[in-house]
Amino acid sequence: MIKAVIFDLDNTLIDFMSTKKASCDAAIGAMIEAGLKTPKQKALKALFSLYREKGIEHQTIFKPFLEKTMGRVDYKIMAAGIVAYRKMKSATLMTYPSVKKILGRLNKRYKLAILSDAPALQAWTRLVEMGLENYFDAVITYNDTHKLKPHPRPFIKALRSLGVKPAEAVMIGDSLLRDVRGAKRMGMKTVLASYGNTNKRKLNIRADAEISDIKDLPKILSAMELKTC
Repeated sequence: MIKAVIFDLDNTLIDFMSTKKASCDAAIGAMIEAGLKTPKQKALKALFSLYREKGIEHQTIFKPFLEKTMGRVDYKIMAAGIVAYRKMKSATLMTYPSVKKILGRLNKRYKLAILSDAPALQAWTRLVEMGLENYFDAVITYNDTHKLKPHPRPFIKALRSLGVKPAEAVMIGDSLLRDVRGAKRMGMKTVLASYGNTNKRKLNIRADAEISDIKDLPKILSAMELKTC
């Protein structure tokens, strides 16, 4: 019997990477207008290279970016990038369609949780911005375990917070490596949110089910319940 549904946050409920790309594009454009001499595509490549190195949630990325591209920090250029980034993020950050409707249906039937690799403040800020903060019985972030998925500790924390066994929980996420592999190792059912999966590298990992739209999730969960009866 399924008692709990655990969601990844970014690229599963919130269209995080679309906003990230748009915000970075706006920031680089503003910095070029303010005096950065690096061509835009080269600058974007350098910026995302730093994000891969330091983490996608790195909060002061423009300082090492300017040190890398200019050899120094120009605070006028950095300020232009920060302002443009924040404006674009505020304008574009949104949930995928039907997220609130689906969460409203599911939380009448299951315990719901967020399991995110994001730091607590960033995860909660996005939840509050999107009006999602009251749908969940537990919100587990990096700060709770200081381990990233697929390490078992975040999954254990989520299960204990909900008071359910692994076989009673389903994990929904966009990452085969972090979400699906981590949950399957714990004995949980898994659903891949393929609409948010930006990593197209082929992996020898299969989810129990896959959805191209979150609207399909209730039907998938019902089918899973029938199989466990």
